[in-house]
Amino acid sequence: MNELTQNIQKMMVPKAAIIAYKYEDRRNSDTRYFIELRPIGKSGQMGAGIPVTYEFMNTLLESYTEEMSDIPAGRVPENMLACNPRKGQEEYIWYNPPGKRQMFFHKDLNIQDGTFNLPGIIYHVRNGSMDVFAFKGKRPVETTPLFRAPFFNVTGSSVCLGSSSLEKPQNPTFLSLLEYWEKRFWLTEFSHLGGNVNPTVSNLVIVTENIRNNPFDMNELKPMNKKLKDILP
Repeated sequence: MNELTQNIQKMMVPKAAIIAYKYEDRRNSDTRYFIELRPIGKSGQMGAGIPVTYEFMNTLLESYTEEMSDIPAGRVPENMLACNPRKGQEEYIWYNPPGKRQMFFHKDLNIQDGTFNLPGIIYHVRNGSMDVFAFKGKRPVETTPLFRAPFFNVTGSSVCLGSSSLEKPQNPTFLSLLEYWEKRFWLTEFSHLGGNVNPTVSNLVIVTENIRNNPFDMNELKPMNKKLKDILP
């Protein structure tokens, strides 16, 4: 269950309304503001207004600050393809060029952990879930075809992230946020074929063993029949 689904299933109950008043005295060019708090009962009716205290406003501000603390800031990494950091609409798309990665495997696969040669990878994170794709070349453009990611734990393009205990960074930069999601994928133990479908032309176990000491064979990639522009917001 992703973060969006959890939020939708929560019942939001109104408890109070804040009403702001503006007072203008044109004769003295005087403008003043007054804020009151009106409690809301179980029937939805607002009660009598009471002045808002400094303590209440400080508590409200602290809550807002905490809520906004996970919105990333700072320099946008060169490998970022698209991003939307707005609260409730978070979406990030970035890539890794072809290279080597440490990978970990469940004992049932009989594949020893190690460093493997991989094709270019595109990550798509949205609403707390992750999709991954493979691509050919060093840097993708809008017309770059997407291929199935040649990994276990991926169904179509959807990643099974498992029950990761990795903590999301507080007050993150864009770079630390991408690193967090990459770690959630690469530090997970690869264990099964997503949807019991082999994502490569040859047996994935054999393909994985071959790229331990050899370059990745691009002929093993299966097309997704879509291009990068099809997943860009």
